[in-house]
Amino acid sequence: MNAFATGRNPKHAAVAITTGLRKRLSRDELQGVMAHELSHVRHYDILYATLVAVLVGTLVILCDVFLRSLRFGGGGRRRSSGGRGGGGVEIILFVIAIVLAILAPILARIVQMAISRQREYLADAGSVALTRNPEGLASALARISGDEEVLEVANRATAPLYIVHPIKQFEERSSSIFDTHPPTGERIRRLMALTY
Repeated sequence: MNAFATGRNPKHAAVAITTGLRKRLSRDELQGVMAHELSHVRHYDILYATLVAVLVGTLVILCDVFLRSLRFGGGGRRRSSGGRGGGGVEIILFVIAIVLAILAPILARIVQMAISRQREYLADAGSVALTRNPEGLASALARISGDEEVLEVANRATAPLYIVHPIKQFEERSSSIFDTHPPTGERIRRLMALTY
């Protein structure tokens, strides 16, 4: 059971659901899921996620360029200086470059995933704003996360494409800072807090 939204803006967007989702959810649950996906379109989440991914990729490339420039540029300066000091500064810059090359992409990815999780909460709230029925999406999330069907094609690379993390053991173990979606239980709790 799955649903997704795609497109750069509301005029150029599409929302899709799987047959399994359509067959297994009630009308209220299906409305909640569709409203959630429409909220992604309404809030430009697909464009936003693309821009964040480009920024993270750019940061990784800049770190790599900086590291390479120190490695190749520093060697040329050492030979031309004739051994007259300056090696300590180059070593310090090289160490800083290595630390940045390792930590900056990891931190950028953590920020990217945190933004993605917040956008999911926003889409959940948007679903409630459209349907005026928090129980519909909450019930759908509970049903999807409780689905016992084994998804043989699901893996860590495709997991962000699902409305609920498709690898059940993962959901039971913990929530990771690298997850694109917040824990289902927390999403349901927040949705139920919106009931009157």
